[in-house]
Amino acid sequence: MRKKSDEATAPGVDWDAAAAAFDEEPDHGLRDPGVRAAWALRLRAWLPERGCDLLDLGCGTGSLSLLAAEQGHRVTGVDLSPAMIDLARAKLAGRDAVFLLGDAAAPPVCEQRFDTLLVRHVLWTLPDPARVLRHWRGLVRPGGRLVLVEGVWGAVTPVGIPADRLTALLAPLAEHTRVERLSQDVGLWGGAVTDERYAVVATV
Repeated sequence: MRKKSDEATAPGVDWDAAAAAFDEEPDHGLRDPGVRAAWALRLRAWLPERGCDLLDLGCGTGSLSLLAAEQGHRVTGVDLSPAMIDLARAKLAGRDAVFLLGDAAAPPVCEQRFDTLLVRHVLWTLPDPARVLRHWRGLVRPGGRLVLVEGVWGAVTPVGIPADRLTALLAPLAEHTRVERLSQDVGLWGGAVTDERYAVVATV
């Protein structure tokens, strides 16, 4: 998860420096019960009904990882920031979760495979999304899924990845793809938003 005000320059952001205040954003820390409940409801719809092996890439402080673990999933989180990883480990202490320091584009999971990859506001920051998606596809077991939460932010110089572009990139990799528009679900963001926010759930 990445802070909206930083996303125009996200590839150059010092995430270690940002970690202490990261959870202050309503949709990052999920401290508001309503926002937390909204994300929990979405995750329940996106993730398998039974507990699965889930890889949370660019996991930040682990807020979505925590929701997934509370729903019975076995979580592996990856983030490039040691400070973010430390906060995630503390947040999920005692849970069925492991956090690894590494690049979301090439997570350090060796030969391990997962039932679900969960990635929020990360793909658009990477220089070659098509290549990254192919790599991520290889980390998913047959019949598994990619859950990608993305968007386009800013009116003057928009940044992000539009839903139609992402679905086109996934077309050769997935058996079935669906898009859920999220902009109008104010509960997710702690208030109204005007930009494009969506989730793609792709079954492979």
